[in-house]
Parts: sequence; structure tokens; C-alpha cells
Amino acid sequence: MIIRIPKGTQDILPKDISKWYYVENKIREVLIKYGYQEIRTPIFEYTELFVRGVGDSSDIVTKEMFTFLDRKGRSLTLRPEGTAAVVRSYLENKMSRVYPVLKLFYLGPMFRCEKPQAGRFRQFHQFGIEVIGTKAPEVDAEVIIASIEVYKKLGLKNLKIMINSVGCKKCRAIYVQKLKESLKDKMDFLCLECKDRYNKNPLRILDCKKDSCQKVIKKMPTINEYLCQDCRQHFTEVKSYLDSLGIKYFIEPRLVRGLDYYTKTTFEIISGELGAQDAIGGGGRYDDLIEELGGDSTPAVGFAAGIERIIMVMNQQNIEWPKDKGLDIFIVKVKETNKDMAFKLLQKVRDAGLSADMDYSSKSLKSQMRLAHKIGAKYTLIVGEEELAKNMVTLRNMQTKEQKEVEMDNLIDELTLCIN
Repeated sequence: MIIRIPKGTQDILPKDISKWYYVENKIREVLIKYGYQEIRTPIFEYTELFVRGVGDSSDIVTKEMFTFLDRKGRSLTLRPEGTAAVVRSYLENKMSRVYPVLKLFYLGPMFRCEKPQAGRFRQFHQFGIEVIGTKAPEVDAEVIIASIEVYKKLGLKNLKIMINSVGCKKCRAIYVQKLKESLKDKMDFLCLECKDRYNKNPLRILDCKKDSCQKVIKKMPTINEYLCQDCRQHFTEVKSYLDSLGIKYFIEPRLVRGLDYYTKTTFEIISGELGAQDAIGGGGRYDDLIEELGGDSTPAVGFAAGIERIIMVMNQQNIEWPKDKGLDIFIVKVKETNKDMAFKLLQKVRDAGLSADMDYSSKSLKSQMRLAHKIGAKYTLIVGEEELAKNMVTLRNMQTKEQKEVEMDNLIDELTLCIN
């Protein structure tokens, strides 16, 4: 019996990997231009990091984490998101001593035990950016602008920027109290999860997508009415910086995002191609998280997006993918007695910086040529006894079918000229 892939995961096959390279390279290209440095953290951390960092009442912590015990009984968790791990690394490696303001980005797999659906997997890949050490509102705007530029570089269209402010601890506490008062006589209309959230974390109710809860949510007061002067001014300045560059956005007063650490600015990038789960990325400010994880009070802001969802939208928008380069040279041996020379020639071509391969089985000449065509080789080098006797090989253009004999001494120059 063949062992199957676990539910909610996928293989990224060779025919698709060039798409991933393309997306990842465009992400790196944009973010490096904006001054971000790449960081790589472990795919598992101590569970406490996510409980404290993401929030013990968040859906991620209560329902979606892959948690296990190591051999010494310590609780470990496959990372469900990237920010908490980046902050842990920032603190553990004392990065603030070198960088008063630090700009980081990451790319890698994340894990959440949620119901698989279009564009959502239990192992998924995410890129994210974090700016640590400044509360300047222009940095919030820059993070939004950088994320949009990534999408533009990939050719995505019809995207909307939704922004909001969830305030600080002080003004949010006043709003939460008002929200609870407004929800009190509407509890019968809330789903079971939101009834539970009422006491644990009422703000999470605003993030519920169920129709019954949405009807109630639309009648609730918005946090914008309760922002303190500092939070109101910060939000005004973020909008002003976006306006100054002609960045179009929409204010969504009930946008709170799904993580507990957000303060002040929150935002999402949405695409109509994704249906109900229309967010293609999102982020916000998290000025309290670093202190929550044991550091000094340090402001920060970030963004993250799922790469599977980006690729899905690119396919739905019929964006043309760059063609795979294919193999430069495929070496064909006329007889098995030519295999030693073919093998030496193969390495000589590779040493010259060209991609090359050959068939190591005892296939016929015709079968080898079919294989070269199947894998998309640009040229074949046919190694036969008659050619070798003259210190030559046959070079065949697989597209035009033209071929000629080339002297061994001039082979690399000829190949380089043909390929380039």
C-alpha cells in the first residue's frame, strides 16, 4: 500500500518549482531594495513563545497549533506564523545593540491545523517583513507600500488595501467595554465560538466570518470613535503618507486581524479572486509584543502573506509565467562503448558553466533523442565512433533540427556562442 501525503499538505513538483523560484526571487528583489535583511528562524520553537506572543485566546493558539513534547517532556510547536520567532531572535541575539532600527524579512514554511480549503494548507509558505525599533507612522506606510510593490512586481491586479487602527491598550480597553455592553443583549445571535470569545477576547468577535455574527457586528460601535489622541494622530499621519504617494486605500473600521498582538495600524490586502477568504496578505503595528516576550518596550510593525495564495491568484488572473530555461545540453551516446567519453564530455560542459545531462541507461539513440526533447534540452551533443575518430562531435539544435560537426577543441566556444 502506498503511503499518502498528510491532509492539508502538498508536494511542489518539478514542473511547478520554477513558479516558486520566480515568486521568491521577486519578493527578495523588492525587499532588499527597501533595505530589508533576510532572517531564518527554526521551524519549531518552545510553545510558550506562541502562547505569549500570538495570544492565549487566539484561534491559532486554542485550535490550530501543531504541538508535541520532546524526549525530555518540553512542549514544542511548529511555527504557525513568523513574527513571534523573529522577535525572539531579535531579543536573544541582542540585535538592538547593532541596529537601533532593524528591517528584516523571512520566507519559509508555517504550520496550522485548520480546515484545508482553496489556497489554505496545514503546511503553507509565508513571506513577511518586520521593522523593529521605531513608532514613526511613515514606517507603517512604507510597510504597506513595500507589500503592494511585491504584488505589482508579480503582475497582480485588482487588489484593495483595507486599513484600520485598533488603538493602544488604553483606548482599546474603553472600546472593549463598550463593545461588550453593546453585545450583551445580542448573545443569542452569536455563534458558539463568539459566545466564548465574549469573555475571553471580545475583539475576536469582529473577526468572525459567520453570517449570523456578521449581522450583529455591523450594528456594533467601531473603535475609531474611541481612539485616544495619540492613536488618532498616528492613524491620520499613516493615511497622510499613503495619500502623498497616491496610494488608494479603504478604511475598514472593524478590521482587527486574527492575532492578539496588534496595536494601532492594522491592514489587509484583498483580492476578489479568493472569494470569502479574500485576504492575500496583511499586517500591522505591534508595539507591545517585544515587551510581552521579555524585552524592553520597543515599537514594531510588520506584514505577512501566503505564497500559495499569491500563486493561486496569479493563476486565476492568467498572469504569464516566465518560461523555464530548460537544459542547455543533453549528451547522446550512439553506442554503449562511447559512454566513457560521453561522461567526460558531460563534466567538461558543466565546468564551462552550462547545464547538461545524459541518459545513464542503455537506451537506443532514438530513445535518447526523445528524452532530450521531453526534458526541453536546447541542444544535443551526439557522441559517435565516427565523429570521435575525427576528434569531433555532432551538435544538434533541438528546435530547428539543424546539426553540424564541431571539433572538440572548439566545442566549448561553439556551445557558449549557441546558448548565449
